[in-house]
Amino acid sequence: MSQQQYPPQQPGWGGPQQPFGQPPFAPPPKKGGAGKVIGLGCLGLVGLFVLIALVGAVVGGGSGSSDPKDTSKSVDDTKAGGSVAQKGKEDSDKKADKKVVVFKVWGTAPAGALGPLNITYGSDSDNRDGTFKDGEFKATLPLDDDALYFNVTAQLQGSGDIHCSVTVGGKTKKGHAAGDYNICSAQVSAGLLDGWN
Repeated sequence: MSQQQYPPQQPGWGGPQQPFGQPPFAPPPKKGGAGKVIGLGCLGLVGLFVLIALVGAVVGGGSGSSDPKDTSKSVDDTKAGGSVAQKGKEDSDKKADKKVVVFKVWGTAPAGALGPLNITYGSDSDNRDGTFKDGEFKATLPLDDDALYFNVTAQLQGSGDIHCSVTVGGKTKKGHAAGDYNICSAQVSAGLLDGWN
């Protein structure tokens, strides 16, 4: 048997060890912290300006002028056809409409054994019965911001042709039913991010 030859040992490999407590290599020189401080300072200033701009946009909110001498809006309104008073009334009506829910059913519905239509309207937590008279039904309820949806259903009693709608905050959904005991249904649901849809 022949003995296997090993390469000669390198210094430091199993040879004499360095005394305890001394690092095998010199530590790298410490860098100054000035670069980090300047970098964070610049980032902080940029962040401060962004924050100020956001606060200004939120607080400023409207783009209209609050100067009582500014008549440009009233001149433009009268040119568009109508007085400023009429435009103000229409705006207030639109704001009022956003605080109520409007339910409608219209069309032809001959009376069956239970009457012309079986109408139910309301929200996910409040249902009511409606009465169909002279070819139409209309009801309003206050807008409940906690409601998940508002709906109206109208079931024919043997024949007819009807339409139905629900309007919430300017959004309207419609439905249609014709003949037999079919049901007209319309529903507006609360959206997660974008209001009623």
